[in-house]
Amino acid sequence: MAQRAIREADGKMLMRRFVEEATGGELKLAIRCASIPVRFSGSPTGLPAEAGKPWVDFATAEVKNPWLPGCRLVVKPDQLIKRRGKGGLLLLDATWEDAKAWISERAGTSIEVDGVTGRLEHFIVEPFLPHAPTDEYYVCVQSIREADEILFYHEGGVDVGDVDAKAVRLAVPVGAEASESAIRETLLGGVPEARRSALARFLSALVRVYRELHFCYLEINPLVMTGEDTSSISPLDMAAKLDEAAHFLCRKHWAGVEFPPPWGAKETPEEAYIRSLDAKTGASLKLTVLNPKGRIWTLVAGGGASVVYADTIADLGFGSELANYGEYSGAPTEDVTYEYARTVLSLMTRHPRTDGQDKVLIVGGGIANFTDVAKTFKGIMRALVDAAVELREQNVSVWVRRGGPNYEEGLRRMRALGSSIGLPIRVFGPRTHITAIVPLALGLPADGLAVVEFTDDDAAGLTSMIAPPPSGAAAAAAAATPAAPAAAAAAPAAKASSGVPARTPPRSEAAAAAETAGRISAAQGRVDAVSPTGAPTLVKKAPWELFDASTRCVVFGMQTRAVQSMLDFDFMCRRDTPSVAAIVFPFAGAHQHQFYWGPSEILVPVYPSVTDAFRKHPDADVLVNFASYRSAFDVSMEAIRPDPPLVRSVAIIAEGVPERQSRILIAEAEAKGVALIGPATVGGIKPGCFRIGNTAGMIDNVIAAKLYRPGCVGYVSKSGGMSNELNNIMAQHADGVAEGVAIGGDRYPGSRFIDHLLRYEMNPDVKMLVLLGEVGGTDEYEVAAAIRDGRISKPLVAWCIGTCAKVFPYEVQFGHAGALANSAAQTADAKNAALKAAGAVVPDNFNDFVGCVRATYQGLLRAGDVKPVAEVPPRRIPMDFQWAKQLGIIRKPANFISTISDDRGEELLYAGLPISEVVQRDVGVGGVVSLLWFKRRLPEYASRFIDIVLVITADHGPAVAGAHNTIVAARAGKDLVSSLASGLLTIGPRFGGALDGAAAAFSTAIDEGFTPAEFIEDMRRQRKLIPGIGHKVKSVHNPDKRVELVKAFAKEHFRETPVLDFALQVEALTVKKKANLILNVDGCIAACFVDLLRSCGAFTREEADNSIAQGCLNGLFVLGRSIGLMGHFLDQKRLKQGLYRHPTDDISYVLPDVDV
Repeated sequence: MAQRAIREADGKMLMRRFVEEATGGELKLAIRCASIPVRFSGSPTGLPAEAGKPWVDFATAEVKNPWLPGCRLVVKPDQLIKRRGKGGLLLLDATWEDAKAWISERAGTSIEVDGVTGRLEHFIVEPFLPHAPTDEYYVCVQSIREADEILFYHEGGVDVGDVDAKAVRLAVPVGAEASESAIRETLLGGVPEARRSALARFLSALVRVYRELHFCYLEINPLVMTGEDTSSISPLDMAAKLDEAAHFLCRKHWAGVEFPPPWGAKETPEEAYIRSLDAKTGASLKLTVLNPKGRIWTLVAGGGASVVYADTIADLGFGSELANYGEYSGAPTEDVTYEYARTVLSLMTRHPRTDGQDKVLIVGGGIANFTDVAKTFKGIMRALVDAAVELREQNVSVWVRRGGPNYEEGLRRMRALGSSIGLPIRVFGPRTHITAIVPLALGLPADGLAVVEFTDDDAAGLTSMIAPPPSGAAAAAAAATPAAPAAAAAAPAAKASSGVPARTPPRSEAAAAAETAGRISAAQGRVDAVSPTGAPTLVKKAPWELFDASTRCVVFGMQTRAVQSMLDFDFMCRRDTPSVAAIVFPFAGAHQHQFYWGPSEILVPVYPSVTDAFRKHPDADVLVNFASYRSAFDVSMEAIRPDPPLVRSVAIIAEGVPERQSRILIAEAEAKGVALIGPATVGGIKPGCFRIGNTAGMIDNVIAAKLYRPGCVGYVSKSGGMSNELNNIMAQHADGVAEGVAIGGDRYPGSRFIDHLLRYEMNPDVKMLVLLGEVGGTDEYEVAAAIRDGRISKPLVAWCIGTCAKVFPYEVQFGHAGALANSAAQTADAKNAALKAAGAVVPDNFNDFVGCVRATYQGLLRAGDVKPVAEVPPRRIPMDFQWAKQLGIIRKPANFISTISDDRGEELLYAGLPISEVVQRDVGVGGVVSLLWFKRRLPEYASRFIDIVLVITADHGPAVAGAHNTIVAARAGKDLVSSLASGLLTIGPRFGGALDGAAAAFSTAIDEGFTPAEFIEDMRRQRKLIPGIGHKVKSVHNPDKRVELVKAFAKEHFRETPVLDFALQVEALTVKKKANLILNVDGCIAACFVDLLRSCGAFTREEADNSIAQGCLNGLFVLGRSIGLMGHFLDQKRLKQGLYRHPTDDISYVLPDVDV
């Protein structure tokens, strides 16, 4: 989610309504505007010949805005077009007839504005306001990190000039009010004295509305004031943006507000579909079509990675051939990924190339933190199979690069798919540089980049998740060298007079291993003492330390996978205590949850509130907040707001936290001295010490990136996904990471690049700095200033992604909310140039980034400023059973087997049929019974018969045994389930349980060749009543209507009814003896159901008989009668009937004679 521009008409109507509300009705703005869309479907006359032509429904506009015919008017397009007046897109002082003619002439036409072509589709009409030039003012309210800033200039209009240079500014700090006195004194010096009070009152209310409605930009030029009171204030021209992330807070206030696409960027149906899909899933999905006939198409995982791939394509000179920008992230399901990939591939194959240049599909991504690569690849593979014919016809080649959980299996499957569908698919893993596949796909050399194509040998080595044992001299050294004592390990390195660590002679591997162990021990810190209360007192952290290996945290949210990942990292790094002290889960009471600590198990306490958790665990000083974007603010404030705060650091993982809430959090945290990481972050990591949540991904990736021990590089990144790439790059091209933080991709991250880089600058263990920024924002300029003034003196390799933005035909919102340039200074190119000019090592493009890292590290190595690190083996981590099973490494017999339903996929399956199809096909209850009881779809008449049976058996009045028991239990105060069970337990041979018996008796008699008379005689000899024959009330003279309905349906719809016919022949004999020995409803249903199963064609004879024997007929009675029993329960509750006591006059008391 990001800042989204809205139509001028919507902005003005919001202002009119809420400025009045904010002032209790004191300020009433004279704002009237009509929003008039152009229609492209239907026609004004309804004639087919005019269908599809653009037209405007002026009649409806007049009904909604009856003032239109009686005013002089202003007309202009309302489509986010800048400088409309200078572009001839403005009609002034016109009649309504003139306005209609002007709109009709332009409706649906394409024009070019600032080099971008678009179609005129929406207009705004307002009353014309005569005024003098001296009545015009310029007003802008914009959000900055620490304040809402008002820009005001006493002149306005199209010729106002450079307002950034001219305007007077007033910063209203977050949490403070925009006082009228401050506005008058600071901003309104150029305004006539008589107008200042009213104008100050308006501007103060405007700031309140700006905040309450979560505006993030609001410009009025000109603001016209024709008198001296607030009623004379009118905004003539307005541009506004809302924070889309605040929709859950402002849904009612924003009702009817549209977020139109940028001028010229008409949303395609495919883009609209992906946007709707994004709104329905917890994952993130983005798609922008740049050039539908382009040669290069991308399916990229991760917000940061998607920008890096687009940058590389543009840097190589192929920006005009880039067909789309997009990304999928956040662990989308297989089905969601399939829909996303299918949409992209349908666009890709729509326009075959005719110039001999074959298309390429880049399926790229970084090293995932927690997304199962093989699972998401399944969705992409399904889409590739669907589009295989078109892809082959157009000679498309597919280039895949990915890493992360289960990536080996994903790449193996993708490689095998290429062979099976005849499509060239080249696959690469994390040993290949993330963007190296781009030049390879385009037929260019990947000079200087690691390129290792994935092979069958790689596929054979599935993810082990177990640390490899050390070997050779390093193993011997590690085994022989004890860990350095804490005091010695913590001692700072000797310094030369220049401030650079003194050079030392070459060392043996044993000495290097000893130093590495010392560095780990130093980074980890130790418990210094025990307080009188028994709580540990930690060694005071150095000013540059956020975390050490004594750091303990509280995790908000039942994120068991993330917690286990943190504990596995702790154990691997040989921490003394688990880093997770407690979990907070508000939806359950205090309890304990089981986790692994290496091969053994531990219990982690769970509390209902953040306050409880930190009070019970005073040694914890970090909150890892996994709350959703809706509650992340409140949860974080609970930890920060107390005085003193409960924490030293908070990491907010959620993406989509409203910007205003983020800025309030930042202000509160800075006031309390609390460090913030996030929102929208994966977190951070201090190798050998502490990691936040899922940072660095699976354990095998932690091992590959050597994050179990500290290196010398401190990095800070916007992107969480790209932080994993940085871990990989630092391990391959330097000696690893000392500390890494992903500050988050939002516009206002809780901490900035400079905050962490200055920490790293102070840390003697960090020798080299790395910054990975991006387009949008200005935080990188603070880093450049720190280099220039000497606050940062260590070598810094820096790069801002998003350089591709300059080749896009219009403004594109990248994957992160903050990745959008609002000015030239916020472009990636401008920031890269500023960093380079300040003295940072800035590559020419991201492909050169690794070379700069390698060269900088090698320079430090040659100078003796860093020394080679010998590996200290981490502890082994046993593989989780579920993960091993998912990888296919182990197997075990299942405890349960289910063949009727499956809840594991994207949607529930009934006997293989998706629940969506069950609903769409109108299967009904009878059809669901057939699917879940018989594992097949029965003919429609069979499902209808089951429906009829359920209706007929639903109830038979309150007097029968089951209903009676239910009523008694309900009146005794029992709940619905208990009362229902009481009634159901009466079902048996004498009540409702005759269906199975009748079915068995009648079908057996037919199968064994009995005549009806022989059957009756046989039952008499066995001294058995004939099940399904006889009724207490009904007789041949008073037939049961239910029986008549069942018989009639069977005779009309069943292919044959031999069992029913036999039962009726038996009835014909039994009623001769007694009139009430009729075929009752149980017997009729039973006979008909046997006929149905045997004749419908869905069962073999054996399957039909087995179903009867297994009790399905009694099941029908239980299912149907449950409806009635629950009805009786609800009826008694509704009537508020008291405890039932059976009347004594209805009981015959017969006691034995007893001689007392």
